[in-house]
Amino acid sequence: MENLEQILAEHSFLQGLESHYLDLIVGCASNVRFDAGQFIFHEGEEANQFYIIRHGKVALEIFSPERGAIEIDTLEEGDVLGWSWLIPPYYWRFDARAVELTRAIALDGKCLRNKCEEDHDLGYQLLKRFAHIVEQRLQSTRLQLLDVYGTHF
Repeated sequence: MENLEQILAEHSFLQGLESHYLDLIVGCASNVRFDAGQFIFHEGEEANQFYIIRHGKVALEIFSPERGAIEIDTLEEGDVLGWSWLIPPYYWRFDARAVELTRAIALDGKCLRNKCEEDHDLGYQLLKRFAHIVEQRLQSTRLQLLDVYGTHF
């Protein structure tokens, strides 16, 4: 049976991270489960965690009074969900909803922020990794906008 340390060490997001940093991160980790249709978080709520999706599918959505929920991206097994825990003022900017039964590892953002304050090198390592995820999400959103608005964008 795999333990959280082994799972996190093998995940591409944390691969290559020094073992003492991995030990610190594991201390902030727990397994979570979300049923289909369950919201993981809502825009405007305090952001105090992020998730590594192990199984399932999660929709990132924004709400428009005219159109209702608008799906802007879908995350699947292996993806990392959430970076708002890292950037003040620590509030979610989207809604996240499990599309199907989803299992993930939740990482406590408050716990990690404290560890990053104590060890700025850990903070730098995490920030480098999250910058890559932010860039991927911006590219995905850009492609989605081009698809929706075509040449009018």
